[in-house]
Amino acid sequence: MSRYTPLHAAPPVTLFHDGHCPFCQQEVAWLEKHRRREHIALIDIQARDFNAQAYGQEFNAMMGQLHLRDSQGRWYIGMDASRALYAVLGYRRLVRFSCLPGVHGIMNAGYRFFARRRIRLGQWWEKRQTKR
Repeated sequence: MSRYTPLHAAPPVTLFHDGHCPFCQQEVAWLEKHRRREHIALIDIQARDFNAQAYGQEFNAMMGQLHLRDSQGRWYIGMDASRALYAVLGYRRLVRFSCLPGVHGIMNAGYRFFARRRIRLGQWWEKRQTKR
């Protein structure tokens, strides 16, 4: 897969998100108001009736990294899921920039760092918000 592959994600896309994650909740709230909302289906993988195997995925893998499936059935995982989402939403220049040599690797590493720690970071964030 080329580092520019997320630019070719075909709408509509399905974004699989963790409904318990405060950061995911913020992003989903923004996406629900987005002017191109019709290009995105949102699925909470923490919902009681969610079955990862019905999508050919494992729940733990989906909890570990963001997953997005486009209308052609292609899967984008991790930072590529974010890139594909933003490309579909019309932020292609930003996505193209994130695909440049050097930038691509740094953003992927940053995403992996965040993804591994998002639960703890989310708990810290929520505690910080309640203190205000």
